[in-house]
Amino acid sequence: MTSDPAFTPPPNTSTRPLRTARGTFAVVDSPAAPGVRPRGTGLLLPGFTGSKEDFALMHAPLAARGYRTIAVDGRGQHESDGPERDESAYERSELARDVLAQAAALGPLDTPLHLLGHSLGGQIARAAVLIDHAPFRSLTLMASGPARISPSQQQRVKLLRDALAVMDMAETWQAILAMGPPEEVGGPARGIGGPDLLRRRWLATKPAQLIATGRQLTTEPDRVDELAAVPLPFHVLSGATDDTWPVPLLDEMAVRLKARRTVIEGAEHSPNADRPLPTAEAVADFWDSLTAPDEV
Repeated sequence: MTSDPAFTPPPNTSTRPLRTARGTFAVVDSPAAPGVRPRGTGLLLPGFTGSKEDFALMHAPLAARGYRTIAVDGRGQHESDGPERDESAYERSELARDVLAQAAALGPLDTPLHLLGHSLGGQIARAAVLIDHAPFRSLTLMASGPARISPSQQQRVKLLRDALAVMDMAETWQAILAMGPPEEVGGPARGIGGPDLLRRRWLATKPAQLIATGRQLTTEPDRVDELAAVPLPFHVLSGATDDTWPVPLLDEMAVRLKARRTVIEGAEHSPNADRPLPTAEAVADFWDSLTAPDEV
């Protein structure tokens, strides 16, 4: 793993390999701010076509609140390796077990450990918690809905998968740019670092990862009732508008989960990029509410 030259990690953070029982994953590791008593750790999972860099502007405000944050490139995503063409390596259960391995690799010192997933990352986080919730103190679903994505976004993903079937990654990059403004689903995710980073991380991501996870986004069943039975606190956070999962659907999911609900005004499907400071503050407020007195 080598750090992408198009991306400079935020101050006091490092880009490094996280070695686990299921392989090595590229992470951005941001400790709690100097002089601030540590309150816990957040494991942050990016969305479809995204990467660990998507959380870049949230690290500093979370560090100031006492939280270490570990943002991860999933298997086959940007700087984390994975098979080029073997789609079975990216089955939802495989990606979920990767998350559990990442949590185990952080070790007992990184407790309480809070799990946060953006979009596709939220559905992967949900699958991990349904296998084993024990490593985690809480789950935050950021712009991540109860089941498959909206019909318009399903069409975008189908166009992307059709392109990947006949083009290489560089050719597909040009094709998806012609689909319209970059979007989290069906196009390059809105991210931090500008067009050069977006292109670099696209070319580094494995085609099988995009094909397999794209299929999952268009077929995911509603597992909210299963998740509601898990004894964890939940947080449903989104922008004020979202084309991937309509906001009323996220409101309903929060009710079903008895979850804290946060809507970030002025943000769309990527509140971590659109309005990172209020997003980070909302996340920290939720995590703070779960901290036991002897952990402060």
